[in-house]
Order: sequence, then C-alpha cells, then structure tokens
Amino acid sequence: MQKTLIQKNKIPGYARNSILYFDCLGGISGNMVVGALLDLGLPLKKLRGELKKLSLKGYHCRAHRSKKYPISSIFFEVDVKEKTPPERRFVDIRELISESPLAAPVKKISLNIFKRLAGVEAHVHNTPLAKVHFHEVGGVDTIIDIVGAAIGFNYFDIKEFYCSPLPMSRGWITSSHGRLPLPAPATLALLKGAPTYPVDSQAELVTPTGAAIVTALAKDFGQMPAMRIDKAGYGAGASGLSEIPNLLRLVSGHPLAIPESRPVTVIESHIDDMNPEFYDHLMDKLFEAGALDVSLSPIQMKKNRPGTLLRVISPEAVKGLLMEIILRETTTLGMRYYGARRFAVERTVGQVRTEWGLVKVKIARGMDGRRAVYPEYEKCRKIANEHNIPLKYVYQKIALAGAGEQVD
Repeated sequence: MQKTLIQKNKIPGYARNSILYFDCLGGISGNMVVGALLDLGLPLKKLRGELKKLSLKGYHCRAHRSKKYPISSIFFEVDVKEKTPPERRFVDIRELISESPLAAPVKKISLNIFKRLAGVEAHVHNTPLAKVHFHEVGGVDTIIDIVGAAIGFNYFDIKEFYCSPLPMSRGWITSSHGRLPLPAPATLALLKGAPTYPVDSQAELVTPTGAAIVTALAKDFGQMPAMRIDKAGYGAGASGLSEIPNLLRLVSGHPLAIPESRPVTVIESHIDDMNPEFYDHLMDKLFEAGALDVSLSPIQMKKNRPGTLLRVISPEAVKGLLMEIILRETTTLGMRYYGARRFAVERTVGQVRTEWGLVKVKIARGMDGRRAVYPEYEKCRKIANEHNIPLKYVYQKIALAGAGEQVD
C-alpha cells in the first residue's frame, strides 16, 4: 500500500456541539418530550436515578412502546399516589430544584422553564411572581416532566435547540381554573412571537408545559437547521387523535460548518467580431489580474451571427482593472456588470507521494464531509508524456493515492 503525504490540509470538519430540533408534528407536551428523549436513547434507569435526587415522593414513572400509531414511539407517564396535589408556589419549586444534588445544567434548564411558566401565570392571573401558585403545573407529574426533559438534554449534551411551527387546535378543556378555551391562555401567552398554524382538532395539542420548554430553549423557530442528523426519537401524547397522530419528533445531530458566501461582480459582454485565437491570451491576462473565473459560451446574435458570451467572475476589489483589460484586449464597445454572491467550499493545496515523486493536488471537502482530491493537470500531462502512459491513468492513480486508497 502506498503511503500518502498531504500537507497543509486545514479543512474544518463538523462542529462537535449537539443540536436538537423539536418537530412538533402532532403537538408537544412535557411527557411527549421525555418519551421522545427515551426513544433517542436516554436510559430509563438513568432517568429514574437522576429524578430520585429530587425530594419528591409518592410517584412512579414508567414508559412503554405506544401502539396507537404506525410510527414506533414511547409513551411516558407518571403515576401519582396523592389524590389532591398541593398548590406549590414558584419559590417552592425553585427551592426544590436548587437544593437538590442535580447537575448544574439540569438545574439551570429546569428553573428557566419554570420561570417562564411562573411569569405567564402571574400575567394571566394578575398576581405578583413571588405569590404565584401552580395548580396542574405544580403537580408532581409536571415537575417530573420538566426536570426529566432537562436531564435528557444534559445527557445528550445539547447546546442548541430549534423548533418547528406549532399546531393550534380549538375547543375547550377542564382545569382547576374551570373551563378554558384552546389554545389555553397560558399557552398563547408563552407562544407570543412563535410561528403557529391551525389544525382541525379539538384536543389540546400544545400544553403550557410543552410551550414553556420550547420557548425557554429554542434559538429559532421554523425549518430544520442545516445539520448532520444522528437520530430521531418519537414521543407519544395521551390524546387518541383520529385527525393527526399525537406525536412529537426530536431530531438530534450536529450543525454543519457552512462557509460564508462572499460578494463578487459578474462582468459580461457579447462579442461577434473578434479573432477567436485572441481569447486564450485574454483569459491569461484576466486570471493574472485576479479573476476568479472566466468562461466563454457560444451564442447567436443579431442577424443570426455566431458570437461569444464572455463572462468573468471578479472580486469586488479588481472589477475596474478587469473591465479595463476587457476593453483593451477585445473588440467589445461595452459590457454589463452586476453583483452576486459566491459560495465555495474551502480548498487547500497539498502534495501526494506517488511512484513519480511528489505531485501537487487540490483538496476540497464537501458539505457532507467527504474529501475530494484533484491532481494538477499540467503535472499529470508532463508525467504522461515523460513515461509514455495515458493521461487518464496518471490522473486516476494520483487521485486514488490522494484519497488514501491502495493502488495496484
């Protein structure tokens, strides 16, 4: 096997930080988030062990594969022994979490979510934040859902969160406050500024807990961000919907390191009265002056005369110089130019050790992370002529050697 030497290969790979996309296909709730995290690979034993660090008793959490929908998903639920849960204040929940031995990131995420809920409750009921009493939200099951979600996010080392638009249903639900319209007032207040869309359903698709989780964490709402997908997990909701599956999909992955586009100027001219032998000289002059690319295309001009479209891609800094060269070296009387943006993957120059010695190559890495090696044409042609072998054979052997593959 030939040894390959690539020099100055500084092409960046993927970012290491994990990202998570909330794909709210059929809504979102606290238990749906935990179920989807379990489906992603969070061990239930690990979750239970971490939840024991809270000073909460009289509950048991369990998870099982849901058979409601054709897509495999996990339904997570909390069985609470107490018939009438206490009305915990925000300060009580804050103390419960802060004084626990949970990891610092779990505490931070949990408290941020509860703080958003408390702020909404204070606004909806016109009550000072310190005096806010949670009803359903203060129950053991909701605390388990929120802290359990934070445990899962920390387990997967999620650094960035994104969320899809959220489905909004209509109807009524019964709560400790009485009959409430859907979406619930707290949910609407939490989703202020977030994109939503209507669905023909009378079930509660987005709960206040689910809304609090995504609005406390999501960096942006909309389409899935550019990412390398690792896995998807599905969490099932309690509603047996016939219209759409009550499912939440969590997609985990890593962000792509996307190179930035740069402004360029495109210069064009139609030419029909110039000796075609002059174009080679023109292209050399344009490249020497800093043109990024020069191309020639055959066109039909007025009176059906054959002509040539000259197109030059220019950096902003040298467009004036390139236009001067075009006027001097061609027969054109004018040209047009317009701004554009140029996107290109990062490229570096290196050398490959071959049976003919070190050969210069261009190295590029695509958006999918795959590396491509391009041998230098003039060097390949020189080797082919010196050794009396086909040019395509030389090119192929150098490209394969650069890719690190064995060549017979």
